[in-house]
Amino acid sequence: MVVAQRRVPALLFCLLLLLLLIMTIIGAASVGAARLPLSAVWQVFADFFSGSLDVTVEGSAAAVRLIVLDVRLPRILTALLVGASLGVAGVVFQGLLLNPLADPFTIGVSAGAAFGATVAILLPTFCVLPVFLSGTAIIPWFAFAGAVLSLALVYFIASSRGRVMPESMILAGVIVASFLSALISFCQSIAGEKLAAVVFWIMGSFSGALWSQVFLLLPYCFICLIILQAHAGALNIMAMGDTTALQLGVEVYRVRRRLLLVAAMLTAVAVSVSGVIGFVGLVVPHINRILLGPDHRRLLPASALLGGLVLVLADTLARTVTGATEIPVGVVTALLGAPFFCVIFKKKFHDDK
Repeated sequence: MVVAQRRVPALLFCLLLLLLLIMTIIGAASVGAARLPLSAVWQVFADFFSGSLDVTVEGSAAAVRLIVLDVRLPRILTALLVGASLGVAGVVFQGLLLNPLADPFTIGVSAGAAFGATVAILLPTFCVLPVFLSGTAIIPWFAFAGAVLSLALVYFIASSRGRVMPESMILAGVIVASFLSALISFCQSIAGEKLAAVVFWIMGSFSGALWSQVFLLLPYCFICLIILQAHAGALNIMAMGDTTALQLGVEVYRVRRRLLLVAAMLTAVAVSVSGVIGFVGLVVPHINRILLGPDHRRLLPASALLGGLVLVLADTLARTVTGATEIPVGVVTALLGAPFFCVIFKKKFHDDK
């Protein structure tokens, strides 16, 4: 027997998440190899967002500003945007594919990004590259290209007469991901001294995040979120099944194709700067669906906020919990997300009986 649940007011929930996110950002900026006073971090943020930074400041105040604005804040904002992207993409994939276990990596986008990044890391070992293709700056671009190409391959395999069914999309994603994972394993076997860099990227990390990555993510996230939020009503109808949605006037196959592409592009740009980070797009939608219900008009903004909050917290743990040694953030999300998702899944299974 299914027991009716009381839902949390969506506006109150989002405001609470926003408050927690602001507090978490300030706290994350204060911890690290050099611990900074919260009051000093708050002052830097206040000056930065008010546009009143004093360029003549010197001494400890200048050091605090350098650490916060040039080292920690780009990393925090990158984690925030990646978490928001993965959380929203997870909501869309689960709604479109009608599968509670779907997430941004189900359709092979992450494997494509990982393969592209692996090629970028190993390429200088086997050939001489032009100057503009040298250095670590090319890794996000190769990862993005790999994600887009894997998405195109999945879509080609799953499509029939211009239509893509949820079941075929998931199966095609598994096939493509398995093939690309085999290619990645082959690349690792010949990586030599580059093996550590490949493994660290595949496990996900925000180490060395720059403002350029924030500016790369921001327009993609903003535009994709607007498009997806505008289709929230269609997502609600499509969650009732294709037959019902068609009867209610929704162009199911066209809308599904459009939203899959938008959500996959959102995932691709996120993975291209962070590496492979699992469970955020899987767990966050479930938490929000339990608290807020199935309405995508509420789920999308709430998942953006909660996804950002979760990944900022996970990255803060990754760079502080072991002292000087940094753990890949993908390891943290897997260690925390897998048991948590098992509890949620077990509870839902018993509630549905």
